[in-house]
Amino acid sequence: MKIVIIGGDAAGMSAAMQIVRNSEGHEIITIERGEITSYGQCGLPYVVSGDVESTEDLVARTPETFQNKYGIDVRTLHEVTKVDCDHKIVYGMNHRTGEEFEQKYNRLLIATGADPILPPWDGRDLKGIFSLKTIPDVQAIMDDLSHDIQNVTIIGGGYIGLEMAESLVEIGKNVRIIDRGKQLAKIFDEDMGRLIHEEAENHGIQFNLGESVEEFKGQDRVQTIVTDKGEYDSDFVLVAVGVTPNTAFLEGTGIAKGIKDAIEVNAFMETSIMHIYAAGDCATQFHRVKQRSDYVPLGTHANKQGRAAGLNIIGKRKVFQGIVGTSILKFFDLTLARTGISEKEAEQEHLPFRKILIESTHAAGYYSKEDPLTVKLLYHEDSRKLLGGQIIGKQGTDKRLDVLATALYHEMTVDELADLDLAYAPPYNSVWDPIQQAARRAE
Repeated sequence: MKIVIIGGDAAGMSAAMQIVRNSEGHEIITIERGEITSYGQCGLPYVVSGDVESTEDLVARTPETFQNKYGIDVRTLHEVTKVDCDHKIVYGMNHRTGEEFEQKYNRLLIATGADPILPPWDGRDLKGIFSLKTIPDVQAIMDDLSHDIQNVTIIGGGYIGLEMAESLVEIGKNVRIIDRGKQLAKIFDEDMGRLIHEEAENHGIQFNLGESVEEFKGQDRVQTIVTDKGEYDSDFVLVAVGVTPNTAFLEGTGIAKGIKDAIEVNAFMETSIMHIYAAGDCATQFHRVKQRSDYVPLGTHANKQGRAAGLNIIGKRKVFQGIVGTSILKFFDLTLARTGISEKEAEQEHLPFRKILIESTHAAGYYSKEDPLTVKLLYHEDSRKLLGGQIIGKQGTDKRLDVLATALYHEMTVDELADLDLAYAPPYNSVWDPIQQAARRAE
């Protein structure tokens, strides 16, 4: 078969490698609009802070490695602009030569990812305004920051916004965050959000919430940000208000799209058109708690979906088992972690729920009094099944989150969570783990 993959990062190259490892004789062509393949996008903020020495450290495999070692035909600086599903042809532009191209396929995988959202604000083309999604993005940002830049503004208080806020503070910049919502990290509930706000304040970050950006002002370079509530001087702006699936080129194909125009796929990564698959940030994911398709673009999901797509393309049936909404973030001295659904999501899904919020410690209280851990659990009022969990603390947050994610995957109740045999020794835990302390308070 001639297998064409559009997109050369997490989902696309995971699929390509599964095809190589589990079959023979297929021609695999990967079409990538950038110059870099298979790299860790989540590590980009840590290049800015210096925690990761170079963008080269983020690259797992180069196009040359895929080509020479695995026999995958990787065509970089090629952008697909149209898909003819009836005749099984993709069309596009070779940005290296400026010429148009067309490529036939027997099987097609769409793994085009997502692009940063840049609203149509006046002045958005001024110098000094950036988004962060690719290695060239971070290289441009670091080059700009090497000049006399002191006052930086981040628009958007989500994960990328908070990670970049920390990185920019660490390299000595004055940081302001502007967000139209009423709290930073809106995927957390309000009662957990206060801890995030306190941490931001402790590190000198100014944040303006409930404000909407209207325009940027400046001669050649951005100098002022205008919102619906005021004006702020800024030498540098990072726009981090979210991403949108890169699926516009599929208009008119008949390929079904779902939430936020992400491509609808089934458990086998198949789209609504036979022999066309999709995976990664351009596709939907089945949410096991919500029991429906959702859109949660994360690298972990992209790799799993890509693996499943690759195997299904060559006839080795592999089910993508779905997600439970797990994510984690380092924010200065705190780890912010959540899994499942929040109160707002539970209300949107019309699920009757109860909640538990406790203050505990990472280790035994008498061993580590200065190591607080805040734990919140949501569970179904009738079935008592876990619906979600949020944990914020300094140590041990990640291991508790993974226990909750596992419990959610297996549809455990709060009572079963309390019965788990978890590790205990004073330097690591209390006799009752903090998540079990919370579970025991379920009514």
